[in-house]
Amino acid sequence: MIELDSFINGSVTPQLNEVISGLVHHILADSEGLDNELIASHPFSTETILLLAQKASAPFVLLQVKPGKLTIDIEKLKTMIACFTKSKTVMAYAHYIENRNGEQFPHPVINYQTGSVRDDFDFGPAILIKTSVLKSFLEEQSENYLHAGWYSLRLFLSRIELPLLFDDMVFGFEEQDLRMSGQKQFDYVDPRNRQRQIEMEQAVTSHLEALNVLVRPPFKTVNLNQANFKFEASVIIPVLNRQSTITDAINSILIQQTNFAFNVIVIDNHSTDQTGAIVNSFANKGVIRHVPLRNDLGIGGCWNEGVNHPECGRFAIQLDSDDLYLNEHTLQIIVDKFREEQCAMVIGSYQMVNFDLEEIPPGVIDHREWTNHNGANNALRINGLGAPRAFFTPLIRQIGFPNVSYGEDYAVALAISRTYKVGRIYNPVYLCRRWEHNTDSNLSIEKMNKHNSYKDGLRSEEMKERVKG
Repeated sequence: MIELDSFINGSVTPQLNEVISGLVHHILADSEGLDNELIASHPFSTETILLLAQKASAPFVLLQVKPGKLTIDIEKLKTMIACFTKSKTVMAYAHYIENRNGEQFPHPVINYQTGSVRDDFDFGPAILIKTSVLKSFLEEQSENYLHAGWYSLRLFLSRIELPLLFDDMVFGFEEQDLRMSGQKQFDYVDPRNRQRQIEMEQAVTSHLEALNVLVRPPFKTVNLNQANFKFEASVIIPVLNRQSTITDAINSILIQQTNFAFNVIVIDNHSTDQTGAIVNSFANKGVIRHVPLRNDLGIGGCWNEGVNHPECGRFAIQLDSDDLYLNEHTLQIIVDKFREEQCAMVIGSYQMVNFDLEEIPPGVIDHREWTNHNGANNALRINGLGAPRAFFTPLIRQIGFPNVSYGEDYAVALAISRTYKVGRIYNPVYLCRRWEHNTDSNLSIEKMNKHNSYKDGLRSEEMKERVKG
């Protein structure tokens, strides 16, 4: 952390370009040099944040929130501070230049929305905070977090005023985590991070309660026998050019052993490879290939085609075209969960595998952060809810999916969880295949930003609905 009284009159000290990371936070109290160092057990703990708040004396604090080498464009930072001073906001952040493997390229960040409550929101490497408001956090904070201190602080600051994004590349940062996006995205459900997840859930729950958007049981159940269906369940597979995996997917359904009738509806979104021919080869086994009339459908639009198909069963159950059901009992387990809990939606757990179906880290993704008591609230914090996802068809027909190819299932799950009971299966029933042709295997910064902005928007709209409720 650096205090920024020296920038008010334009003077800058050499120490500003030092590496500020790890367990040591420097406070620059005046233009003469370093005043002291703060040593804390964890850089983002409540203890550290409160210690910084107690020690800060200048009008602004610059807090590094990513470990690694930070550099600063001094002139741009002075302009940023001038804009920040004139604004009503209490926290500001900016775009940055990322240094990765010796190469530099721009790393834009996105605007903060009311629904930007996920704990992995990218502020860039450093943020500005008004010291007066930082000190007010001393009176607000009652929890003693080891991992969620910084997260709790920024949620607190956002309740006062949404953070300001300064539209310029102010910082430079040497990225330490060089993994692809598809490798990073499951960190939050890695069992090794469980204690961190518990703290993050506590922090976001307090935030949602302060905003009056918390939902609590009892949730509505549904009358599962309100309509007649030829099939008890339908497996819906949206597909586009998956000739190398669609056979495995369909075969994993056809081996299912159930005490009810089910079928398979493949929504072929105008594949140009051999996918259509492969699906047609299963027609004698009751597999339906449906090609939409429209050419503008995303995955959500394909789902709408599936659930509104006249042959769709009472429960519409998801299978991605490159994934498989774990064994022959998956459908029975899912339908039994619907019946046992009279719920509107069921979400399962899955095993991570490579293309050859060999287990890969982090292993089983069971989303145990979802509890009957608080899962509907914690769902606003996380980026995914698990798989396979299954829906009570009459209800999902009413709600409908947004016609997008990212977050379509998350959107309807939030809407359902606001009112209805969602059943969870914590033992794996699904194989999630990770390979180079996954749509999210290695996203660009621009694509990740687009996805994150969209989901933050979904959360913002959902929070508005929960206030109404």
